[in-house]
Amino acid sequence: MKKVLLLLVTSLAGFIVFARNTTDSIPANNKDVASVNAIISALYDVISGDAGKARNWDRFRTLFIPEAHLIPTGKRSDGTTVGRRVMSVEEYITTSGPVLEKNGFFEKEISCTTEQFGNIVQVFSTYESRRKTDDASPFMRGINSIQLWNDGHRWWVINILWQNESPEFPIPAKYLKQ
Repeated sequence: MKKVLLLLVTSLAGFIVFARNTTDSIPANNKDVASVNAIISALYDVISGDAGKARNWDRFRTLFIPEAHLIPTGKRSDGTTVGRRVMSVEEYITTSGPVLEKNGFFEKEISCTTEQFGNIVQVFSTYESRRKTDDASPFMRGINSIQLWNDGHRWWVINILWQNESPEFPIPAKYLKQ
């Protein structure tokens, strides 16, 4: 009986580990994950929208591996250092989603630097953010450091680490070139 129970527990544990390392049942749109440019565009598209407009968080989820992290770093508006805050995809949706939807938020890439080796890519994606698409100037700029991986079928976001521009850390000219 102990051997049967041990076998069942071991099998269940193996299944749980396997299940956690696969994506959820929502399939990705092939157009969103077919190339590096496509997945970066999808990232910006899904978080952007007018105030009061719901975002497609299911689409957002399909872009990331299950263990992905989103990590803002830098300083708070009062000047104190944030350091870094490591969030899962779900934590980002829960904490940032309501703010984006309430206030309106449009973020777009204005420049990018890409490095690739085999199936891994590092993108420094310089962004600017507005509350409305017709705002005269952005309220924020910065750099998203995005790590991507291709599994042989599609691209996945592994991590995003970002920092907003500040007087102390202006965006270097090399990251503003098209």
